[in-house]
Amino acid sequence: MLLLSCSIMKHSSRKVEIIAKASHLFKEKGYSAVTVRDIAQAMGIKAASLYNHIQSKQEILSVLVMDLARTFTDGMNSILVSKGTPLQKIESLIEMHIDITVNQSEALAALNNDWMHMPEDDVVAFVRMREAYEENFRKIIKQGIESGEIKPRHPEVILFSILSTLRTLYLWYQKRGKLDVNVLKRDMVAVLIEGMV
Repeated sequence: MLLLSCSIMKHSSRKVEIIAKASHLFKEKGYSAVTVRDIAQAMGIKAASLYNHIQSKQEILSVLVMDLARTFTDGMNSILVSKGTPLQKIESLIEMHIDITVNQSEALAALNNDWMHMPEDDVVAFVRMREAYEENFRKIIKQGIESGEIKPRHPEVILFSILSTLRTLYLWYQKRGKLDVNVLKRDMVAVLIEGMV
């Protein structure tokens, strides 16, 4: 189930419902395979009625992806300015990814798999946000290496190892079933951090 974030909730309740239904279909079938007719059918309305609330399927995708990208960016910015060591910040980032995976897996699937189908302006903005996020993560890792808190391993290897695991977590979590979030956080943080310290 998709838990919609605050910025999606600013839309009309009908549009929020459409976005939720569409995100479920995107995750289930893939964005390209889903038609506006499919979304309308899932809503129990005619496709023409859907256009009273949305302009296109692409608009729904942009709302999902860009909203979640802003959630990641805001989370990173909060963690960057927080007090704590680089290792504590990395732990907070891992926990944030887990929370998003558990609470917004359908939007996360769209972000990971379908972002390239957004309008060009949104694609450019999304790529910029993703690159800034990765650069900030890289900086935290480098600070940890410089302070001696993290072993002197190549920052790119550490970054890739953590992000590739976290970006595909929603696939594993879905297949694994409901694993207690606190156990997931505790054990995943321990496993991912262990190779660095």
